[in-house]
Amino acid sequence: MLKLNFETDSDFQITEAEVSDDDVLAEWIEQREIFKEKVSQLHDINHLAPKEYIEIAQTYGTLVKNKEDLEQSADQIRASIQQLDQVFQQKFKETFDEVNENFRIFYPRLVGGGLADLRLTEPLNLLETGVGIFAQPPGKKLQLLSLLSGGEKALVAIALLFSLFKVRPSPFCLLDEVDAPLDEGNGSRFNSILLEM
Repeated sequence: MLKLNFETDSDFQITEAEVSDDDVLAEWIEQREIFKEKVSQLHDINHLAPKEYIEIAQTYGTLVKNKEDLEQSADQIRASIQQLDQVFQQKFKETFDEVNENFRIFYPRLVGGGLADLRLTEPLNLLETGVGIFAQPPGKKLQLLSLLSGGEKALVAIALLFSLFKVRPSPFCLLDEVDAPLDEGNGSRFNSILLEM
């Protein structure tokens, strides 16, 4: 049987000689039936498809532009966060060093000797570090705040409070019974530092 090839317009033309050829005519009839079957399988033609395509293409273009804008904004926010992180780290380190320096001065004055120190738990990660408070009352070894007695903790807290106020003064501060756990000597030293401030 002949195999017809319908790739160009001329493939759809038939001459009188071909109509009289039974094989060619049978092939044309067979192809016509195949085409009819394929056309019947097609759904209704959507005449609005070109318009819908343009609308969808415009919406897609808008969404792509919005996505690019959001990505650009996210990049700017990330850059701002990184910049703020650097400023925060610098300010935190400066403030921490100042407070620690004052703490080392106030604590021995307040207790009549000894040592005190603030230490960062994660010195390489200033945004998430904790602060360890160490004190050495006169005649004792250097230890964490949690290992000190109640009165010793109160003296450390007062020294730390004075250290903070020295770095960042406050217009007023209410110290309610803060000297209650102090003995006479510590209370006297507390009062003289308080008067200086």
